[in-house]
Amino acid sequence: MQYTLSKTQAARFMLYRHGLIGNNRYEGKEGILSFIDQVSCIQYDPVDVCGKNADLVLQSRITGYQKSMLYDLLYKDRMLFDFYDKNLCIMNISDWKYFERRREHSRQTGRSFEKVNEVCDQVKDIIRKIGPVSTKDVGFRDKVHWYWSDMPLATASLESMYLRGDLAIHHKKGTIKYYDLAENCIPKDLLSQPEPNPLDEDYNRWRLLRRIGAVGLLWNKASDAWLNLPGSIKARERNEIFGRLIAEETITAVKVEGMNDFLYCRSSDRDMIEMILKDPPLKSRCEFIAPLDNMLWDRKLIKEIFGFSYKWEIYTVEAQRKYGYYTLPVLYGDRFIGRIDMLNDRKNKCLVVKKIWFEDGVKQTVKMMKDIEKCMDRFAVFNDCVSIDKRYKGI
Repeated sequence: MQYTLSKTQAARFMLYRHGLIGNNRYEGKEGILSFIDQVSCIQYDPVDVCGKNADLVLQSRITGYQKSMLYDLLYKDRMLFDFYDKNLCIMNISDWKYFERRREHSRQTGRSFEKVNEVCDQVKDIIRKIGPVSTKDVGFRDKVHWYWSDMPLATASLESMYLRGDLAIHHKKGTIKYYDLAENCIPKDLLSQPEPNPLDEDYNRWRLLRRIGAVGLLWNKASDAWLNLPGSIKARERNEIFGRLIAEETITAVKVEGMNDFLYCRSSDRDMIEMILKDPPLKSRCEFIAPLDNMLWDRKLIKEIFGFSYKWEIYTVEAQRKYGYYTLPVLYGDRFIGRIDMLNDRKNKCLVVKKIWFEDGVKQTVKMMKDIEKCMDRFAVFNDCVSIDKRYKGI
């Protein structure tokens, strides 16, 4: 079975699947859990200009979203946990067992492996004595070789033991992580569950299917959405896995008019495809989208479907930026109409709107501008701001 969609229908399918068009389907903590179940995980990033990435993802979907909700689900309710998937991601606690293979790999190798091993038992003894610890509580100031630069042995040991599953993040103060023994944070029945995919081919199949579900539609070719798959799966392996998923009807081919490559969705999403094919009226919304939103994981795909070219310029030197350090795409209905540069001035509790850039051909109607302002109002509340400084003269 395969479907044929126009580009507008493909865009509407992706947006509906991500809860970004139509009536808001997600609300409160339960809504967060339901959405993360839908997309498998959301990407974490510590940069907080106007909200951290995971919070930005959720504020655009979850009615009444507050940052404390995600924190509680992670570190109080323990219904979510953070671990490495595409990059550092947040996912359902029930996924813990699926990453045993990743943890086992970290137990066998890693940077400064022997030096870390020498202090692991001491770290555990310290935690048993004083409770959850951050780097400053552990000592071990000697510098060791680490992935991006030399680090204190305390940092390397805590991070290594976290990757091995010996420790878990107990809580955070700002960006400072406090680690505890995993058995104090992860339900005991999960700690004892075996790896569900003991064979490499089953594990790789699960990872690819998970990424397709995370984005909604993906193609079988090189993509940033495949980042950090096990062993950097090559094209031949990926082709074999796609063939298997198609044969067992776990994924469904989607032909999008005007695109050369087939796209694929999870077969469990066929009902959504068939609903979109009927071209139902869907409530149009204005939302500010996170820079590392799941839907944007493959920027080339977004360019193909939506005609929108987006680059996160945080790592671009200032003189070469076309827009800004932390611009967010602006979604309006089923189109990306531009991007917005905002700053949370925490001292004055003010949301500073520096500038909006509209895409070529976007007609700035009175209704559109009012809807953008309403979105700003919600965004200010999300950031605990009591005022908005609209420096852009167009609104």
